[in-house]
Amino acid sequence: MNKEEKTNVIQKFARHEKDTGSPEVQIALLTERIQQLTEHLRVHKHDESSRRGLLKLVGQRRRLLRYLRRKDYQRFVALTTELGIRKV
Repeated sequence: MNKEEKTNVIQKFARHEKDTGSPEVQIALLTERIQQLTEHLRVHKHDESSRRGLLKLVGQRRRLLRYLRRKDYQRFVALTTELGIRKV
């Protein structure tokens, strides 16, 4: 993910102007990276180190989603529908 793509994702999901660390932004960035790694692994099926990295990213996103669901369910539902990911 290049700097431009990352900036676009942050602007789309930020809660205020200088927001870069809210759970929504973090989950959106992780989702983008997960999608890129998934495409990479479709081509390079035997890349085990990338597969391990993908599993770590998925686990991190799962923890953040669980946190967001606990703290603010409405934001959780809005984010999961916008990103098109299953609810935890």
